[in-house]
Amino acid sequence: MGIGGISIWQLLIILAIVLVLFGTKRLRGLGGDLGSAIKSFKKAVSEEEDKEPQKKVADDATMDNTAEVKQSAEKQKQS
Repeated sequence: MGIGGISIWQLLIILAIVLVLFGTKRLRGLGGDLGSAIKSFKKAVSEEEDKEPQKKVADDATMDNTAEVKQSAEKQKQS
């Protein structure tokens, strides 16, 4: 028994049919395109993860500024 009820021989027959239908050049090009797509996806995900901490730092700075503004407003009210 193979993967999901498909035997190894059935997988080999399917692979042979695909190879005959598309040819080696087309499959090689398809593999290269798939590899470059995965690579660019990983790059985009890592860039997005790098941007998130910077956004949090900016949000924290904004919160600090608003806290300072509130404190100065309270001091002016007391004066």
